[in-house]
Amino acid sequence: MERILISGPADPRLDDFRDLNHSDSRPDLPGGKGLVVAEGPLVVGRLLESRFPVRAIVGFKNKLDSFFASFQAENSGVDLSGIPIYEVTRETLATVAGFDMHRGLLATADRVVEDSVASVLEGARTVVVLEGVGDHENIGSMFRNAAGMGVDAILFGNGCADPLYRRVVRVSMGHVLRLPFAHLEGSYTTWQRSLEELSQAGFHLVSLTPDPAAVHLEDALKGRDKVALLVGAEGPGLTEHAMRATDVRARIPMAPGTDSLNLATSAAIAFYERDRSQRT
Repeated sequence: MERILISGPADPRLDDFRDLNHSDSRPDLPGGKGLVVAEGPLVVGRLLESRFPVRAIVGFKNKLDSFFASFQAENSGVDLSGIPIYEVTRETLATVAGFDMHRGLLATADRVVEDSVASVLEGARTVVVLEGVGDHENIGSMFRNAAGMGVDAILFGNGCADPLYRRVVRVSMGHVLRLPFAHLEGSYTTWQRSLEELSQAGFHLVSLTPDPAAVHLEDALKGRDKVALLVGAEGPGLTEHAMRATDVRARIPMAPGTDSLNLATSAAIAFYERDRSQRT
């Protein structure tokens, strides 16, 4: 593969990677270029394997050498032709990105048309529905945990952050590029009506809540073929509107003197319990 050596940060061919930390002009902003940005060898590799059309790859010489030697040995069927590969110094990339990119390897891709809810639900047995989750690290952790514990898809209700934000892609270890996701329609007080589509598809809707009056999570999942786990934001949790639209409210039992776990941890436990319930 031919590499293009770029000697300075002003080169316009690096514009896809420019100002990655700038709140108004980041290349991954949906209202701007709306790109997918992958960082580091593992995530860049998963981007190349994904449905997202890769626009360019940039990196330090040694990072490019090691990445392509490994990637091509394991993924001989992935077509890399036509993807420009830019070789830069660490200083050049730091100036372009706006901070020191110590991972030394980046790639960008175009977004694609999002899957429909119906297509995401087809063949799925376990899905997660998020409401009001605005923290990018929580969303990234959710995708990573979901991929590791057999969740088939993630659906976004109202008030959630962009799942293709750069930090989500990084924290998820690229699993957001692999695990199907879709957005449910509706506003803060109406999106819950979209849950009817899940009910009609045979899903048992379970709200996760620390409420001590809720049933034990194990009991809520027992014997259920298709389950949708609803998770709310860190702190406020699910709205009453959302919980009323579900079949049951379930809790993770806690030791005396504690009331809840952080969002990503709670969700991971719920994913594990669902996975375990299908094996027993």
